[in-house]
Amino acid sequence: MMPVATVMPDDTPMFDPRILHELDWSENTTTFSPAISPLDPGDGLVLRPLCTADLNRETFEHMKRLGDYFVTVVEDTNLGQIVATATLVIEHKFTHSCAKRGRIEDVVVSGECRGKQLGKLLISTLTLLSKRLNCYKITLECLPKNVDFYKKFGYLVSEENYMFQRFFN
Repeated sequence: MMPVATVMPDDTPMFDPRILHELDWSENTTTFSPAISPLDPGDGLVLRPLCTADLNRETFEHMKRLGDYFVTVVEDTNLGQIVATATLVIEHKFTHSCAKRGRIEDVVVSGECRGKQLGKLLISTLTLLSKRLNCYKITLECLPKNVDFYKKFGYLVSEENYMFQRFFN
């Protein structure tokens, strides 16, 4: 098994992979059975930042330059494919003296990898990462059917309503 955050020599990671090593996993509140962690996500799997080879270079460079995107992926090294991903976006809130607010988005696990706890691993990792980055809070939006899943990580249902306007498909 390859260690967490292994990066090919010609790949540039979106963020410093060492930050994943430095997470205090003892602060994790979720249990895994069988046990997995960022350092050991499962046989043939590696948890790492998104890299240049994973995405259109222009899009990648734009997100990396902003410095507030922490796209984290699980790669199946046997297949050479990303099988799960989630994004932590950091916002600097004017009303909180530019304090950081984390927001989890785009949690996706491929169909063939569901049931391997990869979604749990990504949510736990990004929750701890937001704490490590000194976010004063972290939020996410989900469908009502997924609320119980996120409650396992200490997330609470907000009294606020989530509203949107869509401009493009």
